[in-house]
Amino acid sequence: MPHSALILRAQVVQAIRQFFVERGFLEVETPLLIPANAPEDYIDPIPALPSWQLQTSPEICMKRLLCRGHQRIFQISHCWRADERGSRHLTEFTMLEWYRADADYRDLMDDCVGLLQQVAQQCTADAKFTRFGKKIDPTANWEHISVQEAFLRFAQADALASHESGLFDELLVSRIEPALEHFGVPVILADYPAQLAALSRIKTEDPRYAERFELYLAGMELANGFSELNDPQEQRTRFIETNQRRSAAGRSMLPLPVRFLDELSSMPPSAGIALGVDRLVMLVAGADTINDVVAFRPEEL
Repeated sequence: MPHSALILRAQVVQAIRQFFVERGFLEVETPLLIPANAPEDYIDPIPALPSWQLQTSPEICMKRLLCRGHQRIFQISHCWRADERGSRHLTEFTMLEWYRADADYRDLMDDCVGLLQQVAQQCTADAKFTRFGKKIDPTANWEHISVQEAFLRFAQADALASHESGLFDELLVSRIEPALEHFGVPVILADYPAQLAALSRIKTEDPRYAERFELYLAGMELANGFSELNDPQEQRTRFIETNQRRSAAGRSMLPLPVRFLDELSSMPPSAGIALGVDRLVMLVAGADTINDVVAFRPEEL
């Protein structure tokens, strides 16, 4: 990684921190080594000490802070996920997460607009991001597309039926994301099928969908956010169902974050989001691969 890239990365992190501090968010630090992550279908945590794991995300501990009365919090933290390596993936990577009490996923969308505009203005020469030579302008009107609309437009398929048939992920990767590459503005892909809610709240006006969105720039996913589920019984049921799917797919079942579930009923209506810092630096630097924006590639260690 050249010295100029290290400087640019530091500038991006400083711009992120400035954005949240100016808006009254408290920067927090939570443990990297935890007894249990939130079980997910395709994310495998890395074991550390006996019966402990490296965090795949700081969300469990940060949400417990919401339950204890903290209103606005953010964290820039290292995370680990097993067997993730590619042009946009590292086993160890840097994540930005922020959470708002008394908010929903629409508030997070507004945060994303402000954050990306500030980073682009402070860290790029033309206030635009670059991906494979294509410019993305965060100051122009962003594109908001529902998942259902995207599937109908770009895959000629129904999103809910695609999930039922097991084709959802395949169509997302092969048809939807390539179509999003052509937008010259950030794209918010919102309202995922309820079966893909994970830790998010179901839409009250249409329970077929969840209040979840992903942020894309030139077809690359940058962030995943949602209105938080704060029903401990429903969340426990979802975790158990995730473990059942993992077992059926030949993956190991994961321990449940019991203390998180014990506190969850104290969480006010809230929203939270995770954003990949390394990918954001890629967009600022116009880098084609994540290798270009980290101090050391894993293969160098």
